[in-house]
Amino acid sequence: MLKEIISTEKSPKAIGPYSQAVRFNGFVFVSGQIPIEPESGKISKGNIQEQTKQVLENLKNILAAGGSSLKNVLRTTIFLTNLENYSAVNETYAKYFDGLPPARSTVQVSRLPMDAQIEIDIIASTNTQENFLDA
Repeated sequence: MLKEIISTEKSPKAIGPYSQAVRFNGFVFVSGQIPIEPESGKISKGNIQEQTKQVLENLKNILAAGGSSLKNVLRTTIFLTNLENYSAVNETYAKYFDGLPPARSTVQVSRLPMDAQIEIDIIASTNTQENFLDA
């Protein structure tokens, strides 16, 4: 099976030599997304919750282009420049991952591209949730 590059105009273009996502063998590997507004190509000016929402919307659009959805996310990694934002990020994150939340790591980093406050990457399946439950 060959890897397939996933790209959508509904999310920001990659700002480096990488793909928005790669689909391979029933999985979608989504590159880290920062709170870039696709229309302007600029970082969202909102607070950390609004920026988290922008990141998750970008991820949701890329997953859809890759034949998956947030319901099929298996693992996320959240990168924060300030771990004091952990609770605020969780408030927004929980609205996107109710029910059966994915595995997750959260780490504080010294700096992110474009001086963003948050970045999230995702690994998801292209199988439906029903297929998981039947397995």
